[in-house]
Amino acid sequence: MSTAFRLSQRAAWAEGQPISDLMAQALANPDLISLAAGFVDQETLPVDATRQAVDALLTDPPDAQAALQYGTTPGYLPLREALLDRFLASNPVPHPVSTRQVVVTAGSNQLLHLVAETLLNPGDIVLCAAPTYLVFLGTLNNLGARSLGVTSDQQGMIPEALEDTLQGLEKTGDLARVKAIYLVPYFDNPSGATMTAQRRAEVVRLAKRWSRGHRIHVISDCAYRELKYTGDDEPSVRCFDEEGDTVIVAGTFSKSFSPGIRVGWGILPEDLVDPVCNQKGNIDFGSPNFSQHLMAKVLELGLFEPHVERLRVEYHRKLRCMLEAADEFLGPLSGVHWAAPSGGLYVWVHLPESVRTGPQGRLFDVAIGEGVLYVPGQFCYPREGEPVRANTMRLSFGVQSCPRIRAGLESLARAIAIVQRGES
Repeated sequence: MSTAFRLSQRAAWAEGQPISDLMAQALANPDLISLAAGFVDQETLPVDATRQAVDALLTDPPDAQAALQYGTTPGYLPLREALLDRFLASNPVPHPVSTRQVVVTAGSNQLLHLVAETLLNPGDIVLCAAPTYLVFLGTLNNLGARSLGVTSDQQGMIPEALEDTLQGLEKTGDLARVKAIYLVPYFDNPSGATMTAQRRAEVVRLAKRWSRGHRIHVISDCAYRELKYTGDDEPSVRCFDEEGDTVIVAGTFSKSFSPGIRVGWGILPEDLVDPVCNQKGNIDFGSPNFSQHLMAKVLELGLFEPHVERLRVEYHRKLRCMLEAADEFLGPLSGVHWAAPSGGLYVWVHLPESVRTGPQGRLFDVAIGEGVLYVPGQFCYPREGEPVRANTMRLSFGVQSCPRIRAGLESLARAIAIVQRGES
């Protein structure tokens, strides 16, 4: 007779993450046109640039040996210096930032997880745009934290709604539980929204004004910043942090260079550096060192910017393909609308309120039957606060070719029409 065992509470909290189910659907149906996965374009992965950097790294024996050895917990110093130089060159921050405040991680998701582990106890609250990045919502659930959605539009989180939310939490006695405000200010995943400089400044101002008895941090997830196709670049949220004690910046090379290399980073307020590194030291005592040396060499050899320019051209072309296909196939359908993003990898679509896009609704299965997969929008909403819009979906144009994007939109339109006819 086997002995029963108990899983941890966090193991229970981690159950039911939608990203795993969506991946399983795609793998079980290899002929599906997946407009769900937020993967990068296979054809644009930087094989030649990576080969040049690896060759340069390995032809210098001391550098090669150092790259193949353990590294430090905060990361390879030349890479951290290069990251800080790049950040400061385009962001006139009002408060000095040192290399010590730059921490390299295995992708930006590790940085977000470390920050959440450092700031949050079970029951603590993170205020998020509604909708927001579904994987970070999973991280919060896994820590037993509460995610609370704030009303947002195509310019991101609405500051007036944020203040109303904070006032409401003060009235219910929950303000002391609010530990952070989470933003994806550049080409939001999933909505594609980009926050204006005015809203960025206002959110930081509100975080500081409502920090009563403890600091409310602003987490600025900049995973898509380099993927800008039209319009001007907006200054970092960190530029509006006069004291440098409130804003946490998370960045990554996953979307702008290669996800397989797994290099991300954070720029932290000074008083968070040691606590985050303490957490990190218990987990990995140093993210993959070879990858860090490799990315430092990519930057040193000037290989990064040309690759990003290529990505911008290719992804902008794919975005235009998706928007043109949406106009042609989704446009004639009653109650279907979307917004054109100026960068990133996603288009956010609204359907009539009667059409539920999640697995419990009819459309999800009909769409799979028609050969196309999307991310149901309901997975992108925090558990509390702003109501879940179950009639929304996220479409990604990053992976598929233009012909398959067009075919996917045609199939999706056919599925929506089938469901609408059935409901009329």
